[in-house]
Amino acid sequence: MSDRTTKERILDAAEGLMLEKSFHSVGLNEILEAVKVPKGSFYHHFKSKEQFGVELLKHYVSDANAYKRQMLLSPTPEPDPLRRLLSMCEGTICRVLETKGKCPCLVLKLAAEVSDMSEPMREVLAEGNREAIAILEQVLQECLEKGKIAKSIRPAEMARIIHDLWNGAMQRSIVCRDVSPPREALDFIRTLLAA
Repeated sequence: MSDRTTKERILDAAEGLMLEKSFHSVGLNEILEAVKVPKGSFYHHFKSKEQFGVELLKHYVSDANAYKRQMLLSPTPEPDPLRRLLSMCEGTICRVLETKGKCPCLVLKLAAEVSDMSEPMREVLAEGNREAIAILEQVLQECLEKGKIAKSIRPAEMARIIHDLWNGAMQRSIVCRDVSPPREALDFIRTLLAA
């Protein structure tokens, strides 16, 4: 098995474990046991747990933003950019239901935990947020150009508002084990954007 494959297996296993627990509560042995690799394999790929955390977040953020790009910026199969945006939000609500209210997003799960303890991890999260907001801005610009949202909408500003509103609603949903907050946020977003 190649080094890349082993590294990916470690990162994928750790993602699942950390969604269940937290960065600090998941030990190296638990990760290695999940992928059945020796400790030397971990240290071959990662110098420390912090560097591992940086790589884990880069891996997750890259995949998450690639998914957002695919969902929001690809006009196939859905040519309506507003419908793409709303469908992505509805899909997230479905994931919350599937996880029975547990956090389905590693960024939300780890942001508060690691941002104060690791500047490199915080920087990955901050860059991930900037990229996610830029993707939202692009789809809102397309919505504006196609007359799908109110002409008064300023895409850059609205992208930040939607991003923060959605993340806040998701955080409350996780804390309350209730899907109502993202549902209410989605209704508010629909009203806010209405042409």
